[in-house]
Amino acid sequence: MLPFEAFLAEIGSNRFDAKDCLGWWPDEHHHGSLRGQLEYGRRLAHVLGEGDQYDSASAAINTLRARFPGTIDQDLPPFVIAQGWKPVGTIEDSDSVVFFNFRGDRSIEITRAFEEPAFDQFDRVRVPRVTYAGMLQYDGDLKLPKRFLVDPPAILDTMGEWFAKSGITQFACSETRSSGHVTYFWNGNRSNKFDGETYQEVLSDVVPFEQRPWMKAAEIADAMIEALKSGQYRTLRCNFANGDMVGHTGNFRAATMAIETVDLQLARLLPVIDALGGVALITADHGNADEMYEIDKKTGQPAKNPDGSFKAKTAHTLNPVPLVLYDNVSGGRLGLRQTPTAGLSNIAATIANLLGLEKHAKWDESLLEIK
Repeated sequence: MLPFEAFLAEIGSNRFDAKDCLGWWPDEHHHGSLRGQLEYGRRLAHVLGEGDQYDSASAAINTLRARFPGTIDQDLPPFVIAQGWKPVGTIEDSDSVVFFNFRGDRSIEITRAFEEPAFDQFDRVRVPRVTYAGMLQYDGDLKLPKRFLVDPPAILDTMGEWFAKSGITQFACSETRSSGHVTYFWNGNRSNKFDGETYQEVLSDVVPFEQRPWMKAAEIADAMIEALKSGQYRTLRCNFANGDMVGHTGNFRAATMAIETVDLQLARLLPVIDALGGVALITADHGNADEMYEIDKKTGQPAKNPDGSFKAKTAHTLNPVPLVLYDNVSGGRLGLRQTPTAGLSNIAATIANLLGLEKHAKWDESLLEIK
């Protein structure tokens, strides 16, 4: 932070805006959650300049870390930089606003708050007339934003699209905090559902994850069990985000509770799949809670802080993730093969084969083995 503030001072800028990681609200496109955070960030802090005032970002961060010990940076309260009790850097008419995040879900929501004339998710109070641009167009269906610097990639022939064209009914469920990973991202940054798809979103709690590491896993399992028993869907997917979200907090005990939570919900979900004659694939898109402490490269042991405590690791890990085929119906005839390059890109073809379909020609090979 200090080098960045020095750079801003060197170029004579008093503008400082930050990304809020919790700025979602529930909406019909399933990007939404946690409306209050985005409202505070966009309306009060960025535009109106309302909030706790500090002389600099570094002063704010140091003060808030002291006030809220153990709280990771993304959960610190919003703040405003001010001089002489007057906020500096508020967004005004004729300003240019460039949003730098490549990831679409949060980008879409703050873009809507600046660009939509009939925006109704919260009272904006004042709508500055700005030139707004994103790094790319985050949503091709909604054309958001109107101005962008890089053409978005055209992601075609995803698993969701291919299955829809094949008449396969699909169900997707998660909680608000991670709903996009089984809907919007899953379908290639597409807001609209494909034919035969049903989405169900469980509203997330607005509390730090380490304070509620079970999150909404039980409710997700409830929804999956109900959807399974309905008999309406040939393939269902859900995302339990506990290991990721709680892993980011660096709180070891909360992380173990998060993993235990997912274990409990799988223990409820898998017997229902057995009873219906189905199989399941269980995997992750990356590691996080698997490595909760930084590793000292010299000793290979957990690194320590100056006070002797272990140094928490809050970033994703690069460890390989498992892919588990849960199958109690084939009599041991189904299995998975390991290849030198096996990864997430092989899962679509594997699921297609489990459904009795051939994979799309563009996809990587299936890992399914039939003995």
